[in-house]
Amino acid sequence: MNQLPTTPTPTPITRYRVIHRTDYGYQSMVTLSQQYLHLTPRSFRYQKSLSHRITVDPTPNDWSDGIDYFGNLTNNLTLTTPHQVLVVHAESEVELYARPGLAQITGSVAWEVLQDSMRLSQGATSLEPFHFLYSSPHILCSNALQQYALASFTPGRPLLDAALDLTYRIFDEFEFDSEATNISTTLDEVLNGRRGVCQDFAHLMIGCLRSVGLPARYVSGYILTHPSAGQMRLIGADASHAWVSVFSPDWGWVDFDPTNRSLVQHEHITLGWGRDFSDVTPMRGIVLGGGQQILGVSVTVSPLQDAQNVAL
Repeated sequence: MNQLPTTPTPTPITRYRVIHRTDYGYQSMVTLSQQYLHLTPRSFRYQKSLSHRITVDPTPNDWSDGIDYFGNLTNNLTLTTPHQVLVVHAESEVELYARPGLAQITGSVAWEVLQDSMRLSQGATSLEPFHFLYSSPHILCSNALQQYALASFTPGRPLLDAALDLTYRIFDEFEFDSEATNISTTLDEVLNGRRGVCQDFAHLMIGCLRSVGLPARYVSGYILTHPSAGQMRLIGADASHAWVSVFSPDWGWVDFDPTNRSLVQHEHITLGWGRDFSDVTPMRGIVLGGGQQILGVSVTVSPLQDAQNVAL
């Protein structure tokens, strides 16, 4: 594969504060809770984590920090204090750097060139793209996904131009519907129903790319939302988000957001990435007791100059 372009030390584009609060309310007392968190933003080529802290109530009896297989920062918590409410509050500040724009990514190599190099393992300088080339727990490659992808990946078309077209088609042909799917909904059901949420659209696009032999990974994070003219930014009104990263021999990993019909630039904050949602779930765990539970999640993304207006 080609060497990625060398770039000078990047200049920061913008800074954000992110507050992510998760509340669990239980019907009865929980006597043991073990939780695994992906709530710490990554530092990488286009993003730097400036500060981060997580507070938990009740206080965990055991806490360990780690790094998962994909390089994401993790936290393992164990709570043995009986409780009926669990609150996890994550607060981060990040700095974002310029990504390649639409004008820069035009004229990338033809997609078949990358397909051939993946199939033949020729010229690979890293094994990383191969981790994101095959089916995974929530993304099953299929002929139906391949056929949907090939409407964008026509013979000889530049890789990133085709990926952008696929991004646009998913936005244009699918409807955002928070009631249409759940974590067990298959990609075939999403493809046939033409409805879903950001997680579904990210899985769908990744499944299409992998089904034509191209590496793509799932990115978990947040996106800045824009209030209506004259309105204040609402605290806690944002949400976790998901999008797609496509490997390019020219540019490395390039991110696309099919939910918002966009090439990712400077309004997406990355928590982590993996093969699909199951690798980077913000918070998951097991509890002993508790009965029925009520989950509440609120996210606030603020440009740093606005952050002093956000209640912590």
